[in-house]
Amino acid sequence: MKLALAISLLTAIGGAVAQNAPSVTVSATRDPVDKSYRKMIAGMDSFERHHALAPQASLRFQLLPRLPTTQLDGLTMRVVGDTIALPVSIAGDHTFTLERNAQALKEDAALIASRKTSTLTWRAQVRSPGVPEGMRRLGDLRLECLVGVEAGLLSNHAKLFAWLGELFTDASRVCNTADGNYLFFSDRPVFAVTLRDGERQATLPFQALYAGGTQSAATLPYCDCQVLLDRSYYAPLWDRNWSDDTLLSFEDMDGPPSPDDTAIAADHASAAQMRARLGPAHTVRFDSGYEMWRYTYPAARPEQAPAEFTILFGPDGVARKARLREPL
Repeated sequence: MKLALAISLLTAIGGAVAQNAPSVTVSATRDPVDKSYRKMIAGMDSFERHHALAPQASLRFQLLPRLPTTQLDGLTMRVVGDTIALPVSIAGDHTFTLERNAQALKEDAALIASRKTSTLTWRAQVRSPGVPEGMRRLGDLRLECLVGVEAGLLSNHAKLFAWLGELFTDASRVCNTADGNYLFFSDRPVFAVTLRDGERQATLPFQALYAGGTQSAATLPYCDCQVLLDRSYYAPLWDRNWSDDTLLSFEDMDGPPSPDDTAIAADHASAAQMRARLGPAHTVRFDSGYEMWRYTYPAARPEQAPAEFTILFGPDGVARKARLREPL
């Protein structure tokens, strides 16, 4: 019933958009989910309003692949209205900025790419100077979320069927509550994400990685993470116990084990051995052939979250690295 309701709702929304869409004379067909220029500018306005989260940062927009066949190189983009067509320059890293244009705003123009918008994932990119390479600053991520929601960059997502009301949430709700469900993407497939704020340090729980670790073949097409599942993570944007200057560091799947990882005993080194000794695990499989396994154990106190033991297996079924995460 939820699936039928979701499809009916999306069909109704699509019909309403089609009836109210501006008449645009272009050589390419406008995709029903082309990005609204007005919303993109609203996202830029949000960046200015909330700039204190990242006072020295700049804003760009980023294109990411949504499907395995998506080719970003050579992609072109235009802002297209009834009487206006403005080229948008795309950098080599597939990021771009937008100029403000009164006529494009008046005509409710659309941002149209030379690839179908449904094959792309869009994000705001906020980067403060001085952040070490391979790390992200939490204040930058908070601002990225606010801009991204205001700009309408989120497409259909993994929790569509579980929470239809999220389709209508505002930026404050998405970015300032624990169930806001705004996905970020690391540069490489990620094994662990660690937060550091002064002397405080914590590793993100498994449920903050891989779009919650709950995706299935049926739900993955509705997630922005469709081909980026192994790079996806949630950040604790809502938790003000972590300052804006908190740094997130990323341990890649294909990198060597870190000092925070757990040694793997020889008699647990293969998937078959691990299963024989610890039993079945919650497993997330990736297109690369890698798998993440998760075991949970009761915490010492009832109010604590369970302890987690996670293991990364390669395509050959051999454990690459593991980590035991105790509750905070």
